[in-house]
Amino acid sequence: MPVISYEQFCQIHDLHQRQALNAAQISRVLNLDHKTVATWLARPHFISRAAAKRNSLLEPFKGTIAHLLNAHPYSAQQIYQRLLEEGYTGSLTLVRDHVRQTRPVQRPVYLKLHFSPGECAQVDWGEFSTIAVGNTRRRLSFFVMVLAYSRMTYIEFTVSQTMEHFLACHEHAFQAFGGVPTRIMVDNLKSAVLSRLVGEAPVLNPKYLDFSRHYGFDITPCNVAKGNEKGRVESGVGYVKKNFLYGRELKDFQLINPAAKLWLDTIANVRCHGETRQRPCDLFIEEKPHLRPLNSNPYDYARTLSLVANSQFRFTVDTNHYSVPADYAHRRLTIKAHPDRLCAYYDGQLIARHVRCYDRHQDIEQPDHAKVLLNQRQH
Repeated sequence: MPVISYEQFCQIHDLHQRQALNAAQISRVLNLDHKTVATWLARPHFISRAAAKRNSLLEPFKGTIAHLLNAHPYSAQQIYQRLLEEGYTGSLTLVRDHVRQTRPVQRPVYLKLHFSPGECAQVDWGEFSTIAVGNTRRRLSFFVMVLAYSRMTYIEFTVSQTMEHFLACHEHAFQAFGGVPTRIMVDNLKSAVLSRLVGEAPVLNPKYLDFSRHYGFDITPCNVAKGNEKGRVESGVGYVKKNFLYGRELKDFQLINPAAKLWLDTIANVRCHGETRQRPCDLFIEEKPHLRPLNSNPYDYARTLSLVANSQFRFTVDTNHYSVPADYAHRRLTIKAHPDRLCAYYDGQLIARHVRCYDRHQDIEQPDHAKVLLNQRQH
């Protein structure tokens, strides 16, 4: 069929219909062959000429590509390099387009995990904006523990994710639940897992391992890049943000944990859960008898620091300066950092105790600590 453009097709039919010109007259007006005009006048609709199919430079190598993709999930770049060795002269883009069409993106598929009552809890940290603490602002963190069977949830807000906070939050969650699950699933947090390589056993944090032995639970780290394995707590972290935090004006850190406790008791743990279609508080009645009893002996989860008191008989933790009795200036001290307090020891003897400050660059002195110097000046 003679080739013309769509514009010429429209002109041919317009001249024939509006001006009643015949094929010979139209051919002279448009400078086209008479037979070409006659052919297109006989057709009521324009039909574009199909582009001639060109032989692709990739065509001889498509069988090799299929074999490689069936053998291993090679990248397009790797396949391109293999083809170059076999004489391919085309572009990488051509290979990428063909690989994309031949190997569609594989969407992940996960098994649904089931847990028995008391078998497992999942824990994680969440973060949300900052909050005022004294004259400064600190990153707001929150610890979440979810019992995997009932979905009963415990949350606690902190302004730090250090080991002493991590363990204290565990202990507070156990106390809130009235027992300890058989095992706890954790992501690869440094507080729990020091290192985790594919194909190798995880190296657990010795402090967390000791804590687990004290309370009698096993630690189950998630596989690398498999956060879906603790989907219950990840959903819990998202739920805290969406239902409790978004839109809430966070003015004072001291007010947030009481508000969170009220939210757990009146909303989170009494709602109909979207997955179980039951209330967590109702399923928890069934789960609680399966929890292990709490260890009656408290665990020392304080972080231990070795610091030297300066000439002004101060030691420093998180930019804040704390006093000790002046006699201990220039002495090396052992500091036990609890979430709520700091205790200073010298040769195993407690010499100072302070409420822990989360403001920054504060000087915290107990008046008695300077008495020796004051008495020396008076004499």
